[in-house]
Amino acid sequence: MLKRALMTRVADLTQRFGDEKQRAGALTIGGMAALAAGLKGPGLAMFARGARELEARWRADHGFTGGLAERWERAVAFYDAQHRDPTNRALHMIGIPMIVGGAVGLVASPRFTPPWAASVALFGAGWALNILGHARYEKNDPAFLDDPLSFIAGPVWDVKNLVSGRRPATGAA
Repeated sequence: MLKRALMTRVADLTQRFGDEKQRAGALTIGGMAALAAGLKGPGLAMFARGARELEARWRADHGFTGGLAERWERAVAFYDAQHRDPTNRALHMIGIPMIVGGAVGLVASPRFTPPWAASVALFGAGWALNILGHARYEKNDPAFLDDPLSFIAGPVWDVKNLVSGRRPATGAA
């Protein structure tokens, strides 16, 4: 009953956003918050709906009709362009594994147990590091608000750079 009431309230609130992209972003962020609050099903459903709407908006805005390989290339190139500052990259190299580990723990752990609490802390701290990196050093929004594949491209890009030893570009020629 509480979950249904929460989902109805969230749906009402998201309809107040006039812009589709803002609404989709709010659903995605709200889904992550619901997951962190212990509402696994509703949280994952909201996140999936928001990410799906962000992807549809991205495809419409870019007139994209290509296949998965081309879409992936564009997502990685965009992610790279949004993460040029070395301090931001360092914060992401720490924060993204925390987010991924925390998210796995939130889904896998029973609510309100010590493993769940540790997962909430990891998830929140990872996001705090990423937001700090964008707000203070990169001076742009997190990439997922413009390209939802960044949720996947970010961790993959970080692992690739860690394994290859590649340092982030600084924008200097």
